[in-house]
Amino acid sequence: MRKIFILFIAILALNQLYAQRGNTLPDVEIKTMQGETVSTSEITNDGDPMIISFWALWCKPCIKELDAISEVYDDWQEETGLKVVAVSIDDARSTSRVKPTVNGKGWDYEVYLDPNGEFKRAMNVNMIPHVFLLNGDREIIYQHTSYTEGSEYELYEKVLKLKEGKSLDD
Repeated sequence: MRKIFILFIAILALNQLYAQRGNTLPDVEIKTMQGETVSTSEITNDGDPMIISFWALWCKPCIKELDAISEVYDDWQEETGLKVVAVSIDDARSTSRVKPTVNGKGWDYEVYLDPNGEFKRAMNVNMIPHVFLLNGDREIIYQHTSYTEGSEYELYEKVLKLKEGKSLDD
């Protein structure tokens, strides 16, 4: 019975990953680190690829992934025009610690807060880290959950393929 349950959960997770593919970024309100309300429709990258990473202060793999991307982010931007957007799903009690963490890490990303989880729910994010790759039209092209060391390079390969107009499945 346990094996069937695990298989069912795995199928649901895969289904969710592919269900979002091709959808555009939903329009919901989130907060800047300064507390201003913005619409996700304002998150763009002038036709270049964009990564949106959902994370939280308590999520060690999230921070490891954002740290790893941060180390190569300048090169990635220069080569592809890529923009990374980090969306904290920390609740209202802990959002005050997000800005010091981001500044302390030296992350040069656009960082937003989703304390009520509206954006998270609209994107069907159930576990973090959850990373979305969007094309220049803000369509979801690829997504993954979890992080293992080195997977940022696999993500970047997908960015390069997207930028070159190749299929990500190749």
